[in-house]
Amino acid sequence: MCGIFGITENNYDLVRDMLYKSAHRGPDGNNIYSSENLILGHNLLSITSKPEEGKQPWISKRGNVLVYNGEIFNYNDLITNFKNQFLPKTTCDTELLSWLLDEYPCEKVVSKIIDSMHSFVFFNKSKNTIVLSRDHVGIKPLFFSINKNCLVFSSEIKPLLNYVKESNKINRVALACTSFLGSNVLRETVFTGVYKVLPGETITYDLSRKKIVNSFRTLIKPLSNQKFNSEEFKDVTCTTVKNSILGLRKFGIFLSGGLDSSLLAYELSNKIKNLDSFTNKMNTNVIIKGEDYNSDAYVAKKFASQLKLNHQEVEISPEILLANWDESIHAIEEPRYNWNLPMYYYTNKFLSNNNVIVTMAGDIGDEIYGGYQKYINYRKVEQKPKKWRDFLKLWMQKFLAPLELNVKFNSMDLLDILEKQLPEQLWNPDDIANSAMALDCITTVSEDFFSRNDRFGMAFSMEGRFPLASKRYMQYCLAINSDYKFGIENSDTKLLLKNAYDDVFPDYILNKQKTGWSVPITYWIDNNDKVKEKYNSTINTRDGIEEILNTNNYMGNTKKRIITWIFRTWAQQYNMEL
Repeated sequence: MCGIFGITENNYDLVRDMLYKSAHRGPDGNNIYSSENLILGHNLLSITSKPEEGKQPWISKRGNVLVYNGEIFNYNDLITNFKNQFLPKTTCDTELLSWLLDEYPCEKVVSKIIDSMHSFVFFNKSKNTIVLSRDHVGIKPLFFSINKNCLVFSSEIKPLLNYVKESNKINRVALACTSFLGSNVLRETVFTGVYKVLPGETITYDLSRKKIVNSFRTLIKPLSNQKFNSEEFKDVTCTTVKNSILGLRKFGIFLSGGLDSSLLAYELSNKIKNLDSFTNKMNTNVIIKGEDYNSDAYVAKKFASQLKLNHQEVEISPEILLANWDESIHAIEEPRYNWNLPMYYYTNKFLSNNNVIVTMAGDIGDEIYGGYQKYINYRKVEQKPKKWRDFLKLWMQKFLAPLELNVKFNSMDLLDILEKQLPEQLWNPDDIANSAMALDCITTVSEDFFSRNDRFGMAFSMEGRFPLASKRYMQYCLAINSDYKFGIENSDTKLLLKNAYDDVFPDYILNKQKTGWSVPITYWIDNNDKVKEKYNSTINTRDGIEEILNTNNYMGNTKKRIITWIFRTWAQQYNMEL
């Protein structure tokens, strides 16, 4: 995990400033490549090799230049496959990627050859072009801004803000998307003039013509043309997790007590000695409407003991929530509907203090195994969508919009934009449930789960990995027809896992009711004076943002008011205007 930065003009000082502001992304070194019309910068977090072997920007044998952030999970297979053509001098996958981009068309490298999490920028000197690429599901971020004179890019938004004019003005369309969907899945960020390279997207920018000349996307399509084989599934899963264990640094796993993280813990415990696991535990805990907020912690502790993991509980208290509130919302960059952000931020800090460098998480399991009841509901829809637009309209219904805006923009306006920006190749009319899973992977998962892990992990110089998000593994799982993923009852989800690992998982995991890994914030607001005080002071503030927030109907609705608290904190942190 690293940070990549650059600009297509001779502005060395800007890139140097970007490296300084993002030093947390690469404590093992930094360097700059400079030419007349291109400056490339890189912060290094060395994982698979010694720092001196992975130094970037990387100059290839043909004189091309690469800045790269990520890991190639099929690295060992590729070294074997190309042994007659490529002789590595290091164990660094940057060397391999640079060689591949020298020898093969970029589309073939990204779509067919590498199985990776990545963002990279590659300067082809002879063609005078740069390629900006982001992995198939957007695990690694890449942001850019473009005008008639140049393109500037960064691994995070913050380093771009002083350079991009009017970036402190809120992009109302992106904000409206956040309002309707809970996170912003559009190309536009909420910072005017700052954009995302979309999940799976690769863009070619011509330095001579000063414009984007080509783009394509690498997507995991819901083929749904395969049957389920229990032994094959288990073998493929085992191999996938094994391929994710690359590097020389200490590993730690987020263990929630759910099926996905338990699967990961089981497979990793067979491959990594003295594996550290971490689970959040609420103090003070509550039980609301039968839900024990520490139920996940109890299960995780029990399973960690069974696997003989080095397990630690990360205590989350009202005081810790408050102490990390502002920092977490600033670090996340784009606001979203999640009041657990301070808990996630603090947990990453805790792991870092325990010398963890590579974090492992089971995210995306729900979206490829069929872990939510909503996916069962898609299969029961009486009127099946006949067009892409109809499917998107159905998909949007799963979201709530607690943040009401004073803007002339409704769900149909957002649908018009989503229909153009989201790729229709993800719709399989014969399997709506798998289609929704595939779409969730490049929207909610990418722009909420993965982005959160990247910002919070990198804030403490840690690389986040998601073995289940391997390109080949996702292709395998989304090729299995959703008929094999669900049973008759609403609780019959994730049957792939339950059937394949029924001899591994104890009943207390197999039959555990799905619960959220969440802070009891509504209870703490009502019962902790300090939380209530900060909450009320922010909610009752009246500022320029009031023009766009419709808070008239929020009295008595604590959840909507908490979302307002998050948004107003974000606006204050970044000095945002309308």
